[in-house]
Amino acid sequence: MTTRLTWYGHSAFSLELDDEHVLIDPFLDDNALSPISADEVPADYVIITHGHADHVGDALRIARRTGALVISNFEICNWVQAQGIDHVHPQHIGGGYPHPFGYLKLTIAHHGSSLPDGSYGGAPAGLLLTLHDDKRVYFAGDTGLFYSMALIGEEGLDLAVLPIGDNFTMGPDDALRAVRLLRPKAVVPIHYNTFDVIEQDPQTWCRRVREETPSEALFLKPGDTITL
Repeated sequence: MTTRLTWYGHSAFSLELDDEHVLIDPFLDDNALSPISADEVPADYVIITHGHADHVGDALRIARRTGALVISNFEICNWVQAQGIDHVHPQHIGGGYPHPFGYLKLTIAHHGSSLPDGSYGGAPAGLLLTLHDDKRVYFAGDTGLFYSMALIGEEGLDLAVLPIGDNFTMGPDDALRAVRLLRPKAVVPIHYNTFDVIEQDPQTWCRRVREETPSEALFLKPGDTITL
């Protein structure tokens, strides 16, 4: 099975697995970096890591248009249902489920999670996804550095997706420490340059990863796709 991972800027991703499309944190129409609109992107599943508007993004519009299953924590799924979308699958931190696209476990993330209307969005999460070919991908979500990242990487990671923007999440130095704890084969930096307050130089960070850790660093431009 071939898996294609496309970055749409900020924290928005598409996973294409054969004929299935999985969207993660689809912040598209209000994301100046995104090369695709919410009306164009295909989706069979939409995963939301936490409730902030730059992660919930266009999830409701996309789910209404496509009929995609929305996967998130229990509180966000309840909120999505209150918006008139019943096709949801709630999970929570530490819990995993064998979805058709792979086994998805929610991990801890140190952040907040209020929803766009100010209501409570439950605990923020990272995503640990084991694909059917046993490749393992970790999407950290919005988080600060935490030492138990070492546990997340303990069984091996093919790819880690980490925020580097600082201010709201880990900055470049802590994200580099996260790479050392996770020990992934490769890492992709995200959550930078969308807003002035999170401006960073991702290519310099990627160079530091290559020079200071055993991991490969992959610099993506919005719209770029890699094959796992």
